[in-house]
Amino acid sequence: MLFVLAVLMPVPYVVLSPGPTLNTLATDDNGQTIIVIKGHASNKTTGNLNLTTVDITTKRVTAFQALIGWVQHDRVVVPRAAIYPPGQSEDQVNQLDTAEFASSQDNATAAAFCQLKYPKGFGVISVDANSGAKDKLKAFDELQTLNGVSVDTQAKLTAELAKYKPGDTVTVGFKRLGKPMTASIKLSDPVQGQKGGRIGIAPGPQCFAPFEVDLGLGDQIGGPSAGLMFALGIIDKVSTIDLTKGAYIAGTGEIQADGTVLPIGGIQLKMIAAKRAGASIFLAPKDNCSDVRGATPKGLNVIRVSALSDAVQDLLDVQAGKPVPHC
Repeated sequence: MLFVLAVLMPVPYVVLSPGPTLNTLATDDNGQTIIVIKGHASNKTTGNLNLTTVDITTKRVTAFQALIGWVQHDRVVVPRAAIYPPGQSEDQVNQLDTAEFASSQDNATAAAFCQLKYPKGFGVISVDANSGAKDKLKAFDELQTLNGVSVDTQAKLTAELAKYKPGDTVTVGFKRLGKPMTASIKLSDPVQGQKGGRIGIAPGPQCFAPFEVDLGLGDQIGGPSAGLMFALGIIDKVSTIDLTKGAYIAGTGEIQADGTVLPIGGIQLKMIAAKRAGASIFLAPKDNCSDVRGATPKGLNVIRVSALSDAVQDLLDVQAGKPVPHC
């Protein structure tokens, strides 16, 4: 009886396993198109560009389940605190994952626009939902003026905002999809170290396309690791090149707005998920190579990438039968 009680007792661990893979060029499990292009013709795509995920047990793990997980090659048992840090509830961690996923989508779009060689400028990266800019400005609005004065660089915007105080209302001139627009915005309190008022945006250099991209899955997965595959999906849908030629390609990697690909966690499980789904090629961040070596499923061609431009060129090189970098 003591033994039975011991193995059925909950332990402070969670079990990670290969999660679902989703083709960014197609639809989700609800039949909704994952990448929607608005204002531009969308290519008829072939093949797959699948993002990969890791499943995490949300219920308490028993000692028996942990022991089983430790001996299975497609399971990873980790301390619960590694996923849900002390002082943070499961809901708080999930909210952070959701925010990171949304940010990764904006970064993927920004990186794709620059890879597609659209004009560069200075604009809105994100909007603070608790500021006067909410519902007036949005990501990829290109900043032009503040009360008639040019604010097309960070230095100009900072200098101009320093002339005003929180509570003042200013008129921001901007372009949205190339169309000049204005918005009256009440300035918020500045962040520490800043002078004047705050519009309530994160601005920065960007590339601006004459169309919009609407990315889905925000209520289905979390975290930043889908960024690379979203960016490739956007490029495949609007560019003149076919990145897949009918091949089943999967991958992972957090992406920055400048196209840099960052390492992620759980890549061993994501490779297993990709291979099970039918992928023959897997794109892995360069800084994950130490995790990839010795853990690659048989028959899966893992290509090392450090930037979005690398991934695009590597996929074209595979089609041409040229050598590509591996871990």
